[in-house]
Amino acid sequence: MTNHHSTKIHDLITDIRELFPQLAEDEQLLQEFDDHIKVKSYKKGDIIVDYGDQIKFVPLVLEGILKVLRENEDEKEVLLYFLSGGHTCAASFSCCMIKKRSEIKVIADTKCRVAFIPLDTTNEWMRKYSTWRNFVFSAYDERLFSMIDTIDRLAFSKLDEQLLNYLHERADLMGNKEIRLSHADIARDLSVSREAISRLLKKLEDQGTITLGRNKIILKQT
Repeated sequence: MTNHHSTKIHDLITDIRELFPQLAEDEQLLQEFDDHIKVKSYKKGDIIVDYGDQIKFVPLVLEGILKVLRENEDEKEVLLYFLSGGHTCAASFSCCMIKKRSEIKVIADTKCRVAFIPLDTTNEWMRKYSTWRNFVFSAYDERLFSMIDTIDRLAFSKLDEQLLNYLHERADLMGNKEIRLSHADIARDLSVSREAISRLLKKLEDQGTITLGRNKIILKQT
């Protein structure tokens, strides 16, 4: 993991209560957060986890958006999913539990804050707290169905439908229908050529679905 200075924990318990209500059900577990958790801040573009890293922490996203990538057989990076406040990375749980090196890359897509739980602590909590165990299993379950949905879209949806789904997901994450991204950024996330993205965006604009500006896209329908 990238080495960043820990930020001052700003009312971590309040953050956990608001963003991870399932964990807040156990007051004893909740009180352990101040003793074991480190909170770090990142700026857009920072690499939080890289390929081959030994994963020693489980992240809980407190603020901002993270992008989870993986290299395909052609060594091109493919977007797997986004993580926003109130979510965790299920892949990091499995890497921690079996002490496997990372096969994913996690990048800060916006300015963000992330709480990190050390591996030894997560293992101890698995034994001590049913609330934590249920949280871990729920994270796996949520990500599994999300990945199945992603695979279905990639396998059965046309590229213009994939692009529109991507734009709506971005807008939902940001809470804003104005998406500030270059065509090249979108092309990298969808693992296609920039020319193909530019052509499809123009098609969507002609259909009245979006409005294009300089490095920004405005969604005109939900």
